[in-house]
Amino acid sequence: MERIWLEVKTANLFYVISSALSVLIAYLLRALRWQMLYGSIHYKVSFWNVYHGVIIGYLANLALPRFGEVVRCSVMQRTEKVPIFSSLGTVITERLFDVLILLLTGLAMLIFQYDLVFDFLDHHIYHSIANRLSQVNYIWLMALGILIMMLSGASFYFLRRRVSKKFLRIFVSLRQGFGSYSKMKNKWKFLLFTFLIWGFYLISMCLCFSALPATSNLHFNAGFTALVFSGFAMAAPVQGGIGVFHWMVGQSLVLYSISFKDGLAYATIIHSSQVLLILFLGCLSIFLTLTKPEIKPIKP
Repeated sequence: MERIWLEVKTANLFYVISSALSVLIAYLLRALRWQMLYGSIHYKVSFWNVYHGVIIGYLANLALPRFGEVVRCSVMQRTEKVPIFSSLGTVITERLFDVLILLLTGLAMLIFQYDLVFDFLDHHIYHSIANRLSQVNYIWLMALGILIMMLSGASFYFLRRRVSKKFLRIFVSLRQGFGSYSKMKNKWKFLLFTFLIWGFYLISMCLCFSALPATSNLHFNAGFTALVFSGFAMAAPVQGGIGVFHWMVGQSLVLYSISFKDGLAYATIIHSSQVLLILFLGCLSIFLTLTKPEIKPIKP
């Protein structure tokens, strides 16, 4: 840790700040994209309220993984009176496109850099999963799966019988949110925003390479691989990807002859800059949201 800290202290702040600004642009594009989904289901929402929801959601994810998705829907319910389950449907739709982009980038990495990443996937991923599966008691696993299915079915039946009207309203709201993309007029703009978001994440990765002497010679290919690894790391159920992000990004740079120590230093710098950005902007958004007077409910 002392050697990593020495590396971090020598970082060029210009490139660190430039990297953080690229991530900020991606956040703004996320807000624009989410606003488009609301517009397609006839909710005219303020861009800044949507932006505050996005940033507060990221802040909440630092406390509990995936909790931010619910929190930002709550923000939109407070500021724009959009039903929370309608918002949740749009969030899930938005996340599905992000997962699709992550899978496509991962596929591209395998196609164009197969020789480079195959050994890592074989030793660190495949063998690890195989060892875990070999230790699983499949009888207990099947029994647990059947029990979960029975409990889920019973819960669904009970909820439908006891709170059928409320359950129906929830289902209608979720379906409205899920259909937001299909009802959108300018689908190409939504897709453009999606690619731009990931493009600015890639720019952020590449800019931060220049912050450290050890990684300053890395180029686009390394940034692309680090982006894919970091994307899967952030999908893990861990608060803000802490630990998983650092290990995955550090290992991705090892593929390009960077020592794991220097890879960890790079991951620490880029992750810390983003966390500090979210802490500052998130607290500011909470203050602005809580001090803003509530508006009257609107109908879709």
